[in-house]
Amino acid sequence: MNIKQLLYGISTYLPGLSRFHSKGTGGTNSARYCYAVWLRHLVMANQNGLLLTPPKVVGELGPGDSVGIGLAALLSGAKMYYGIDAVKHASSRQNIRILDELVDLFRRKENIPDEQEFINIKPHLDSYEFPSHILTDERLVPYISQDRIKQIRNSLENCNTKESMIRYAAPWYSANLIEKESVDMICSQAVLEHVDDLRGIYQTMCLWLKPKGCISHQIDFKCHGLADSWNGHWAFSDFTWKLMRGRRAYLLNREPHSTHIRLLEEAGFEIVCDKKIEMPSKIRPEQLAARFKNMSAEDIVISGTFVQAVKKP
Repeated sequence: MNIKQLLYGISTYLPGLSRFHSKGTGGTNSARYCYAVWLRHLVMANQNGLLLTPPKVVGELGPGDSVGIGLAALLSGAKMYYGIDAVKHASSRQNIRILDELVDLFRRKENIPDEQEFINIKPHLDSYEFPSHILTDERLVPYISQDRIKQIRNSLENCNTKESMIRYAAPWYSANLIEKESVDMICSQAVLEHVDDLRGIYQTMCLWLKPKGCISHQIDFKCHGLADSWNGHWAFSDFTWKLMRGRRAYLLNREPHSTHIRLLEEAGFEIVCDKKIEMPSKIRPEQLAARFKNMSAEDIVISGTFVQAVKKP
């Protein structure tokens, strides 16, 4: 158990102390990271037959320190981007910097940064070459033209206005933020393990998507440094976990792989890709907390997955 994290969680219950100190999330403060993540989702969606061309309306859960993944989507041809987060992290200055760096990456058709550069980014790809079969010269040239870049920059500076291509909400509370059946693709990177209302968010995504629209999510089931072993958080009692969580805006929901798959299917999705990552368990079945006693032998060794699914018509 990470005692420092436990003490921090307990401290949030004490009067006069801040309930949540936002220090950023890391990752999306790098243009190359945003480029690497977005192109992974795009390449895999194309490979799985979900998108033959870049999506026109893109939603992202948990953009974090910037809307860089959304900017990469706009530079790939999207006409509208929705970013929703639990806590506001993104800053205008950082977004402008990342936009400029992304433009350079797309103009040079930079290869997708691989696991040697970003060891924790999943999924791994068969090829890291720039996806010219998706972003052909005919498509890409107008997407990264001066006029287009100016439009994206103006959208950043005037976010959430009627003319803007960018909608950003943090915190968000209502499904009415996005019009029903208006989105082509919704993605996230290591976010859904933090969402408390999983059933609600999967149902909401289904509501937002057009018929045959798709979702693309990398989900990390590890303890995020809260335990001594990667899956040690499943050994914490509900009481210990309540102290660890404290009054933080978010932490982990501790739900295993099978819960996500079940809720996806119940929400109305057909799963087309479930690229699981397995690691040897560091805890024995008898060490599992009461609420996880019935966890399957498969769940206990799945440390992450990349899942893509299509909304059933």
